[in-house]
Amino acid sequence: MGHHTLWKRTMKSGRKKKEAESKANPLLYHGARGRYLYFECLQLMLQKQVAVLMKLWALPQEFEIVCRDIWALHLELLPDPPTAEPYRFAQELRDDEDDNGGGSEKTNAGMKGEESGDEIESEDESHSDEEDEQEEKSRDEELEALLRANSDLEDSSDDEDGEKPPKPAGRMPGRRRGYQVYESPESTIAVLIVGCWTLRIPVLCRDFTRVIESYKLPYLDPIQRQLLPKSMVVHLTKHTVQALSPYHAPSTQVLYRLSSRLSKMMYTSFGSFTPEANAAPILWRVVSQGLGGTPMLYRLTKRLGQILSLPLTLHHTLAPALEKRRTYKPERHVYDNVAPEVSLMAVAIIVLKMVYGLDGRPRRPRDGSDVACGLVRADEFLTGLENLEKEEEGQELNSRIDVDVSIEMMDAYFDFSERVLIGNGDGGRERNVVLERFFPVVPGMTEQRAGGGMVSGQREGVVDVEGAMGPGEGYRMYRGHDVGGTMGREWAAVVGRGARWTGVGVEAMSAVVESYERRLARWRPRAADVIAS
Repeated sequence: MGHHTLWKRTMKSGRKKKEAESKANPLLYHGARGRYLYFECLQLMLQKQVAVLMKLWALPQEFEIVCRDIWALHLELLPDPPTAEPYRFAQELRDDEDDNGGGSEKTNAGMKGEESGDEIESEDESHSDEEDEQEEKSRDEELEALLRANSDLEDSSDDEDGEKPPKPAGRMPGRRRGYQVYESPESTIAVLIVGCWTLRIPVLCRDFTRVIESYKLPYLDPIQRQLLPKSMVVHLTKHTVQALSPYHAPSTQVLYRLSSRLSKMMYTSFGSFTPEANAAPILWRVVSQGLGGTPMLYRLTKRLGQILSLPLTLHHTLAPALEKRRTYKPERHVYDNVAPEVSLMAVAIIVLKMVYGLDGRPRRPRDGSDVACGLVRADEFLTGLENLEKEEEGQELNSRIDVDVSIEMMDAYFDFSERVLIGNGDGGRERNVVLERFFPVVPGMTEQRAGGGMVSGQREGVVDVEGAMGPGEGYRMYRGHDVGGTMGREWAAVVGRGARWTGVGVEAMSAVVESYERRLARWRPRAADVIAS
């Protein structure tokens, strides 16, 4: 055929192209349905956690009712609360109706086509060209109208001085997609904390972390541990599974931030007030278990906490306002948004710093009526702290080994493991360099601590020597962020012990201690004026 041969124009056929088959798993839930399933899993986990805590801590039956109500309020207070349960059934019903309506129309059209099939085909062939031209003209007209409207908007925005059209409401450009921290599994632990505070149960945030790390409280690896039923797991996407499986236990700061926010939102939105903390048992645990202190240290810490006006509410804005002696005085202190056990530990550390100095220079009371005579000597107190650290390490090691075995069996197991993994001959004691390096045996490591944890020793004696400093003299304040490493050994040991026991960082504990010290320094001139008057 030549180059100038005319080709016959092919007509469009009325057949529709076959749609591409979707490879998505029909069992997985997405969108609002998947979000509702996610909260169903969280609610089931909360139910299991409540049952375990009631059995583990001997909590009353009302604890379950309180946690159920708090969970309902928590869902209402979310920035994007989940939809109601009938939503998915209504959506399925609506989809079925649409499918049935479309099918009936198709059947009617098919019946008409069978009656006059030849006429419709001839009309389609004759008018196909005209319809294409009309569609192209209509698209060109719509495009010109849109361009004209856009140019009008630009001209109007140039005429206005500094006025910009409002941006359409929608998702912020820098916002991360996925579940927020208020919707994470940590929120169930926050509900448990608020429930304990409502019943005035003296619990700490670190208590929840310990039971989570020991796998006594259902939290870690709920999918692998089969804590959720298979009928729910089969509908979870990989992103939902990842959101339901945290890698580690939450820290004290995260738990307190979530629980304090929940308590504040419950009060501001529904008027539900969370009671104050049961401070007396918490303070005694801080003094006796955390620092190995005596009742005298408990008494001094309680008095100093009263002077510093520590808030005992779950959120610092829920505490009563401070007494304003001057018009410019604030109603609340800054840096009070910390957990109560952290604030009480910081106050106890300040008391110890007043009595012992903790800077390498000894302090001795000069009078028999000094309260420092009711405490043990500084060197014995620091030794007691080291013993508490070793005993807690031994308890953690024993808690991880639930099998009742003897020391000889453990030695044989270590010898066998070294021989198999390292190939160290017969595994004799003279060749166990790896075990002695990484698994040192501490004398008395497996012994349980007896008593309340108080450090026993000789009390401070009265010293009347010229040049010797007494308690409270030569007080030094350190920066919370010890970049230069100016902390002494004694001070670092006490602050590190308090930080590890409460579950916060050393820098965070040092910052809280520094803020309270500066507040106490501002209180001293005012107290001197009151005494003088």
